[in-house]
Amino acid sequence: EVQLVESGGGLVQAGGSLRLSCTVSGFTSDELAIGWFRQAPGKAREGVSCISPKENQAYYADSVKGRSSVNRSSSKHAVELQLNSLKPEDTAVYYCAVLPTVQQMCHMSNPLIWGQGTQITVSS
Repeated sequence: EVQLVESGGGLVQAGGSLRLSCTVSGFTSDELAIGWFRQAPGKAREGVSCISPKENQAYYADSVKGRSSVNRSSSKHAVELQLNSLKPEDTAVYYCAVLPTVQQMCHMSNPLIWGQGTQITVSS
């Protein structure tokens, strides 16, 4: 059974950085497409980023492009999301999820397995 556990959230001032980690158990993380999503109170869930099993190609939503990076840590069995230049509007619960793939590329629709989420709060 594949399980995901997020960590690394917290309270940070605007302009700061955080690194989220999604630890995968029950499967080889390198072979999975992993996505990051977030949901702020009263708002729809938003796909933030994903990483594909094919050459670790990454996708970033416009809202985080240029100030985020996603990578795999094989030694940690994890996928990490680095968020820089954080803004108050980044405040949300961040979830990682196993994603379906199309030709080994991550596909943000219809996540298959979710983690429990980790809270990021950015103060102004």
